[in-house]
Amino acid sequence: MLVLTRKKDQSIIINENIEITILDLQGDQVRIGINAPKDISIHRKEVFLQISDENRKAAAINMNIDLNNILKNDK
Repeated sequence: MLVLTRKKDQSIIINENIEITILDLQGDQVRIGINAPKDISIHRKEVFLQISDENRKAAAINMNIDLNNILKNDK
């Protein structure tokens, strides 16, 4: 993991097309701004994990439905 120190209004650049800027510091909270191409998804980690979990559940349900259909058609 790369660890950087930044002050308010300073930025970091990722892959030439993503800029993360420190907007505000208040106590133990940091407000950041992210400029990135529209085709790049940006989520808070807890939201990303929730989306991933829902996708896994949906895939498992679809796999069960497909398997049930295959088994029914083999009879």
